[in-house]
Amino acid sequence: MTTHVWDYLPEYAAEREDVLDAVQQVFSSGRLVLGESVRGFENEFAAYHGLAHCVGVDNGTNAVKLALESLGIGRGDEVITVSNTAAPTVVAIDGAGAVPVFVDVRAEDHLMDTDQVEAAITPRTKALLPVHLYGQCVDMEPLQHLARKHGLAVVEDCAQAHGARRNGRLAGTTGDAAAFSFYPTKVLGAYGDGGAVLTASADTDRALRRLRYYGMEEVYYVEQTPGHNSRLDEVQAEILRRKLTRLDAYIAGRRRVARRYAEGLADLCGPDGLSLPAVTAGNEHVYYVYVVRHPRRDEIIRVLKERHDISLNISYPWPVHTMRGFAHLGVPTGSLPVTEKLAGEIFSLPMYPSLPESLQDKVVDALRDVLTTL
Repeated sequence: MTTHVWDYLPEYAAEREDVLDAVQQVFSSGRLVLGESVRGFENEFAAYHGLAHCVGVDNGTNAVKLALESLGIGRGDEVITVSNTAAPTVVAIDGAGAVPVFVDVRAEDHLMDTDQVEAAITPRTKALLPVHLYGQCVDMEPLQHLARKHGLAVVEDCAQAHGARRNGRLAGTTGDAAAFSFYPTKVLGAYGDGGAVLTASADTDRALRRLRYYGMEEVYYVEQTPGHNSRLDEVQAEILRRKLTRLDAYIAGRRRVARRYAEGLADLCGPDGLSLPAVTAGNEHVYYVYVVRHPRRDEIIRVLKERHDISLNISYPWPVHTMRGFAHLGVPTGSLPVTEKLAGEIFSLPMYPSLPESLQDKVVDALRDVLTTL
C-alpha cells in the first residue's frame, strides 16, 4: 500500500458518527444556506481567537480576496507578500485587482524576510500580506511597526496556521483582517472547501458580509459592488463547529508526530544532509506540513517511491513569480534567491494527527535507507 503525506480516513473512522450527525442536523434544520450552523461557527471561531467578528466564506482563496476588498484594496494597489506560498495567495491578490510585490524569505524558517519589506514599499503600496507558512507565524512585530509608519493595512494569510502562536498571540489576531482556509488537509479541515475571515473591526465585518452575499445587506438589493457569492456551506460549518472543539487535540497530535521525526532523523542531519524544520524563537509551531530539505531532493523522492512505495509532496516546487500565469508581473528568475533555492530542495513528510506510528517508522527507516545509500 502506498504511503501518502496525508490521509483523512483514519480520522473519519474515529469521528464518523459525529460527522454524520452534523450532516443530519443540518438536513433536518429547515435552513440549508447561512443558517444556525454558519452563525454558530462564526461566533465560536471568533471566540477561540478572542476577536469580535468572523465571517464564513466559501474557500481560503476568497477569504484573502474579500479581506483585501473589505479594506478598500483594489485595482492598481500594491500588496507586499512572498513567492514561497501556495499560488492561491497570489491568485487572490490578483483577483482583487491589486498587484503582488514579492520579498524573499529566510532560509532558516522559510518565512517572509521582514527586513526586506520596507525597501519594497512604494506610494502605491496599500497592504502587507504575511503568509504564516507550514504552521508557524511570520514576525508580526516589525510588520505592525511598518504598517503604522506608512499607513498600510495588514492581512494575515493563516491558511496553514490554525492555532499557531507567536509570543502568545494566535495567528490571525494581529492584522486588520486574517484569512483562513478549511480545505480538508488543513489543521482545522472541513469535508470540502471552506474559509473565513477574522477581524476586530465592526466596519470590516459589515463590508465582508456584503461582499460574500452579492454586495447585499437586504435580500435582492445590492448596496455596492463588487459583490460575490462566497458563502460558507452550512454542512461544512456544522462539521467545523464540532471539529473546532478538537482543534487543540489535533495540534497536540501533529506536534507528537513532529517530535518523533526529530528524534528519528536527528543523526541524518548535517551541512550536506537533511535539514529539519526550524522553529523560530517565540513561535509555537502547529506543523500543518513537515517540510525538510536536502540538496538531492528529487533523487530522494524518486527512490522512496520506487524502493519503498512512499509518495511524498513538495510544498512548493515552483515559486509563484516563476509561473507562466504570473509572467505579466515581470519578476525575473534570480530576484528571490532564497525562495528559488528552497524550491529545489524542500519536500514534505507524511503529517497528520492520526498518522500511525508504524507508518511514520516506515518513512523514517526508508529515509535512512535512501540517505545512507545515495
